[in-house]
Parts: sequence; C-alpha cells; structure tokens
Amino acid sequence: MEIGSNLFKFSLKGTNNRTYNNFTFADRTALVIVVTCNHCPYARAYWSRLIKLYNKFEKDNLGILAINANDAEAYPADSFDAMRDLQKQLKLPFPYLHDETQKVTKKLKATRTPEVFVYNSKRKLVYKGAIDDNWENEEMVTRVFLEDAIEYTLDGMEPDYAEIPAVGCSVKWKK
Repeated sequence: MEIGSNLFKFSLKGTNNRTYNNFTFADRTALVIVVTCNHCPYARAYWSRLIKLYNKFEKDNLGILAINANDAEAYPADSFDAMRDLQKQLKLPFPYLHDETQKVTKKLKATRTPEVFVYNSKRKLVYKGAIDDNWENEEMVTRVFLEDAIEYTLDGMEPDYAEIPAVGCSVKWKK
C-alpha cells in the first residue's frame, strides 16, 4: 500500500474465534496492523515490544491488530492452532488474526514478518515498515520508528518518516 491509501474492507478470524474487520477499532485515533507470524526469529523478537507499545498507548486510543498469513502447510508452526497457543502463551492484549487466504496481506503489499502499517483516525496509511532499528537486541535500539509514528498519529500529525524498510523473514506465500 502507498502512503495516503485508505484502509480497505476485510474480515478475518481471530485466535479467540471472534471475527474482526476494518471497522473493529473505528473509534480509535490510530490503528496499527502488524503482519507477523509465529516461527520467524525477527517476528518472535518483536512480540514483547508490540505488547509494550500497546500497553503504553492503548489508553491514548491506539488499536493493534496482528495478522499471520504464512502458508501453514509449509510452515506448521504458523497454523491457526499454533497461533492460538502463542496468543495464550504471550497473553496478547490485542487480536491475533489468521489471513488464511492471504488476501489481506497481499492488499497491504506486505513482504516481511514483522511489517507494520499505521493508520490515522481517517484510516489513511501514514507509516509502514520497520518497528525499530535493532531486532536482535532491544537494549541497543536507537531509533523507534513505530513508536514515533504512533505518537505523531495519536497527536494528529504526520510521522517524520512515512516509510522505513521492514527487516524480517519473507511472508511465506502459498504456491
């Protein structure tokens, strides 16, 4: 998706068996969609950081949706049951959705796990890409791209950087 694009219609099943769509967090000032998964070491490194960001900004009207679209036949660790297990293990405070058809992830034009998409209150894309500048060591992070984008968006401003290339595993597309 290009910066400035509107969020499109979608509907996906969450690990809690509820269905979520583009209107689920319509009342939120900012919405972050994270394309992620269970097995990728990059994605695994970022789960705790995403939870911290949610806990920091939820009271300021932030919504987060995590989406896994990986081919579960080729990568069983990314199956819906494994997603449920991870959701319980990590006690995710935000929905973890299964994009079994991969249509939503393709519309986002995501290529990496994790890759984030930040939408403003009008559901226009204002930031996409990386979470921060050091996936391996949270203590060594010097640039918090996603956190900055969230803060700017919640304040009704455009982020300084609209796009920083995501670092991670490739999305595992079905053949």
